[in-house]
Amino acid sequence: MHDFSGRTVVLGVGGGIAAYKACELARLFVKGGAQVRVAMTPAATRFVGPLTFQALTGAPVLVDLLAPEADRAYGHLALARAADLLVVAPATADLIARLRAGMADDAVTTTALACEAPCLLAPAMNTRMWQNPAVRENVAALARRGWEVVGPAAGALADGDVGEGRLAEPGDIADAAARLLGSRDLSGRRVLVSAGPTREPLDPVRFISNPSTGKMGFAVARVAARRGAEVVLVTGPVDLPDPPGVRTIRVVTAEEMASAVEEEAREIDLYVGAAAVSDFKPRVAAATKKKKSDEDEEVTLTRTPDILAALGKRFAGKAEAPILVGFAAETEALLQNARKKLAAKRCDLVVANKVGRPGVGFASDRNRVTLVGPGERANIEGTKEQVADAILDWVVPVLEERRPRG
Repeated sequence: MHDFSGRTVVLGVGGGIAAYKACELARLFVKGGAQVRVAMTPAATRFVGPLTFQALTGAPVLVDLLAPEADRAYGHLALARAADLLVVAPATADLIARLRAGMADDAVTTTALACEAPCLLAPAMNTRMWQNPAVRENVAALARRGWEVVGPAAGALADGDVGEGRLAEPGDIADAAARLLGSRDLSGRRVLVSAGPTREPLDPVRFISNPSTGKMGFAVARVAARRGAEVVLVTGPVDLPDPPGVRTIRVVTAEEMASAVEEEAREIDLYVGAAAVSDFKPRVAAATKKKKSDEDEEVTLTRTPDILAALGKRFAGKAEAPILVGFAAETEALLQNARKKLAAKRCDLVVANKVGRPGVGFASDRNRVTLVGPGERANIEGTKEQVADAILDWVVPVLEERRPRG
């Protein structure tokens, strides 16, 4: 069971058939010890009555902004001030569009517009609506503003269609809420994360690279910031928006990434090297596009900077050295290679994952890894944010012992 003790969760319910699942979500928050306050759009009341939520939460439900009870104690400003977290579930296509536009025409949008707490969006709609570019743009815009998004899930929908668009399960939404309300145990810490691939040019239009999408490193940066850290993210070329609350530096080549990491590592408590850095680059990159010929081509490769090894050497022997976390993507001998990397790079932890497992790793939203530290290991599987939390859970006690707060 989630622990929401001492927290106030404001639940904004939109007008879709999935509104009935918001009842179970409210129950989970109450069961976890939260004080739950509910705001509903007028359309939502056509699916679930406000009295249902009042019975579940023990508090009045805000629907009519001009009703006598919508005063200082129960109005949208009171809800916004009290909220430790705002959860909008289900978030229909219309409600998402109005949230993105900053409208304030019902109890949910007015509360959201005044809310300064973390906000969690749980979309739910027909598959065709979810796939519409306008909806995707609206969700992406809210994410750039700092909204977290959970779901939608795929499966059978109320109208008979099958596909992506159904509301995430209440338990999954509660998991996401728990992460957003999690510990601030990295408050005051400086964290540097590298993410994504690098590209090493062969000529102006071709390069050597790898399939990394940056999702794992971005998850680490996002979760570290959520846990209170001051985070700098150095990323190779990826198609991901900057995580909210994170200073992001975008680079292309391994040398550019090494230079940026070296500069930013001067005053850090933790480095997480989640980037898939190219180990080699062409010794000479052609100044113009190489034309096709009937003959075989030979390219001489040379090593790129080893970012993690350089940091290990830089901080070796220092009593209050920052924690160094490396990643190892392996095709065989996973644990043996991870332990070799742990020693050779002088790092504190290696996050090892086997390349090629279906549904996890590169380009996936999930990961299955083994945390390899001195004399210990732990297997972790889940979303990349859950893996990020597990990595940081390992780091925090080591960090407190090595670099105690002044």
